[in-house]
Amino acid sequence: MSKYVITIARGYGSGGRTIGKMLSEVLGIPYYDRDLLRFASDDSGINEKLFAQADEKLKKSLLFKIARNVYKGELILPDSDEFVSNDNLFNYQAKIIKELAQTESCIIIGRCADFVLKDYDNVAKVFVHAPLPDCIQTLKEMTGNPEKEIEKQIIDIDKHRAEYYKYYTGRNWGDAKNYDLCLNSRQLGFEKCVEIVKAYMDIRFR
Repeated sequence: MSKYVITIARGYGSGGRTIGKMLSEVLGIPYYDRDLLRFASDDSGINEKLFAQADEKLKKSLLFKIARNVYKGELILPDSDEFVSNDNLFNYQAKIIKELAQTESCIIIGRCADFVLKDYDNVAKVFVHAPLPDCIQTLKEMTGNPEKEIEKQIIDIDKHRAEYYKYYTGRNWGDAKNYDLCLNSRQLGFEKCVEIVKAYMDIRFR
């Protein structure tokens, strides 16, 4: 099997990150999540804290909720006032995602990676979801927080993920047409999700 990338978009509490880590172990390939922020910081020279803060700024921005800035691949150069803008921080993360796709097999969590790599043939795009009550139960077992608090957190985080995805891709986050596999982790279980993705990779990239 030649170099390939598995991108995983996931609903909060669905176990998408866990499935990604399990796939990493089974396939023997790296798993990237927040590591991308560090890589983008090293590449751009922009403080990593600014990358981490960008999401919070976008959450509070009305413009983010109503506007679109669909990613086209350009980087804003250091001599521009927009060099450290939220959009350029995304551009540098996308640059790292593309470089990883060209140099190694790996798993990438979130960051609109499925869209960033939409023109790459060596990419399998996965969306992991689960019913809200199951996501609540999963997070309750992990955190011990009240169910109402967890429910609000899930709704808020998934809403932001959908807005973030729409802003940078122009697409709907939960639309099955954007992905190769959509997996209900509640019905399948984590191990079966891993088996399905692995079987798909064996068929497509063998």
